[in-house]
Parts: sequence; C-alpha cells; structure tokens
Amino acid sequence: MIKYKAGYKYQLVEGDSWETDIIPDMPIDTPFISLGTDGLLHTKAGYAWDGPSGPTFDTKTFMRGSLFHDALYQLMREGHITRNGNRTKADKVLREVCLSDGMWKVRAWWVYKAVRKGAERSSQHGRPILEAP
Repeated sequence: MIKYKAGYKYQLVEGDSWETDIIPDMPIDTPFISLGTDGLLHTKAGYAWDGPSGPTFDTKTFMRGSLFHDALYQLMREGHITRNGNRTKADKVLREVCLSDGMWKVRAWWVYKAVRKGAERSSQHGRPILEAP
C-alpha cells in the first residue's frame, strides 16, 4: 500500500529564494521549505506545488509567485507560522513576485484581490492523505 497526496502539477528542479516580511521567532527548516529569521524564504529542489489557482492561466509571470505563495501557505497550514497577519504578507509576496517577473500591473492587482477574497481556506487545511492498495 502507498500513501500520497494529489493535486500537484509542478516540481522544482532547483531551489529559489525570495525576501519576505515574514519573520519567524526561530528558523524554519522543512524538507522542501525554509524560512529564516531574516525573512528569507527558500524553496528547495523537489518541492511540489499546483501552480496558479483559480480562473487563470499558468503563465511564466505567475509561476514563481504561485510557488512562493504556496510555500508560505503550506507553512501556515503546518503551523510553522501563524495565519494572523502573515496571510496578508504572503498574498503581497505573490503580487510582488509576479510584478517582478513582468506581470501586468492590472493582472497582478486582480490576482492579489482574488487571493485576498478566496484563499483563506487554503491557509487552514492541508491536502488529505490518500491510499492505494
């Protein structure tokens, strides 16, 4: 029997980092994500995520934003960082990275508003563990 989680479309071949305003009391180091007390978020090779969510397209200007956003939300779901205040910061990271990667300002604004309105549940519940014989 195997145990697995569904819903992932992408997997990092190389790690990537982004400076955030999210400052944990202690450094966080999981198998695929780390967040230092300086706010540096690092996603490690092998990290899997589902890409941009919602009624949107998986464009190059959206990929890194969705990566870092998903990683921060995962840290919230797993209890490494609190949702209170950090969810807004994570949503701003999404917008900042997308703009940095060349997303049009109007689209980045729309993406930010969409996650502010509809993504709270994603910061609270993890993916269920599935089993196959």
